[in-house]
Amino acid sequence: MWQVDLRALPPDVLLVLLAAAALLALVQTTRIVWRGFWRRRTIAIRRERGAAGELRAEGLLRDLGFTILGRQVAVTYGVRVDGDPVAIDLRADYLVGWGDKRFVAEVKTGRAAPRIDTPGTRRQLLEYRIAFDVDGVLLVDAEAERVHAVEFPLGESESPRPSRLAWLLAGAAIGAVAAAAARFVL
Repeated sequence: MWQVDLRALPPDVLLVLLAAAALLALVQTTRIVWRGFWRRRTIAIRRERGAAGELRAEGLLRDLGFTILGRQVAVTYGVRVDGDPVAIDLRADYLVGWGDKRFVAEVKTGRAAPRIDTPGTRRQLLEYRIAFDVDGVLLVDAEAERVHAVEFPLGESESPRPSRLAWLLAGAAIGAVAAAAARFVL
């Protein structure tokens, strides 16, 4: 193994090495402190942005005719894991009303969060739709001042649409009846 006898080094070289080590320690410490500060600052900015967005969203919802039924509405719903019940606590930004319908309104800010193609947002809204006893969910883009009604296919079968063949047969039957009626008239 390679070894260096520090006593054999000239004092000025030893002093330079110690100064370099101290400088490296100072740079690393500053970097770590700055990273922690920046992380906390980023979280604080996001929190402030979210709070401001919620205030804007409340006004927007009111302007659009929604009635605010509750803010930061909490609910607990149950799921089963391997047959065992598990309680899940959930909190939504707003519970709003529109006529006789009730909706959960989730407020989002930033570039990605207000978009339904953002997986976290989509999953959150789907969970709200399932957990809250409401008629639907609203995605509020606070910065763009837009409210989107989001509908999920929850196994509710829509009324089946007649196929093209059914329409063709119905048209042929109506045509045949019309032709027969025209014969009797003439």
